[in-house]
Amino acid sequence: MHKLGLIGGLSWTSTARYYEIINQAVHRARGGQHSAPLLIESLDFATVAACTTDEEWDSAAGVLIEAARRLETAGAGALLICANSMHRVYDRVQGAVNVPILHIAERVGKKMQADGVEKAALIGTRNVMTEKFYRQRLVAHGVSLLPADMELADRIDRIVYDELTVGKISRESERYMKSEMTDIAKQDVQAVVLACTELELIVDVKANVLPIYDCTSIHAKAGVDFILG
Repeated sequence: MHKLGLIGGLSWTSTARYYEIINQAVHRARGGQHSAPLLIESLDFATVAACTTDEEWDSAAGVLIEAARRLETAGAGALLICANSMHRVYDRVQGAVNVPILHIAERVGKKMQADGVEKAALIGTRNVMTEKFYRQRLVAHGVSLLPADMELADRIDRIVYDELTVGKISRESERYMKSEMTDIAKQDVQAVVLACTELELIVDVKANVLPIYDCTSIHAKAGVDFILG
């Protein structure tokens, strides 16, 4: 098996989910006592969380570049950045290392294209829902996206940064997301892209009217494909 590197701690709650998904998949594939050969660079999320200014994003890029280089030096043959929002600096991080970094939106876009999905709603934190760095990757795979709902984006930001990244699961937030998913299902879309690695904690991806493309699971499984070769 090939060794995979995870840039995690973005947040630790979602990184734990990556670790679980990857190891469960490797065990199913190989059986016995097999588990995944992983290197994890778990960062202090407070140093990169909720970036808004160009200066803050420059700082975040530097932190991720250093982490990627450490993982490459330690022997990782490919990397995952375990956060949707941090893919805003993906190109700069990829340009700083010689091993591939598997892009989360690319993997989701390819799966949606293979499934024939042409219209979807993108759900995540404000920068993921509104900025081009993520949306364009999905559009390039033939997926038309609903315009960003700014009220929803602001509420998700509060849910993610005030609750989910610190391990807090709120019934109120669960009810809110269920209601929003119900409303989205009434629109002219075929699927929902759950583009926040923490939202799986409060959204049942298997119990909705519309298919949900859970970016965490799709990205983690791309890492499994690399590990298994």
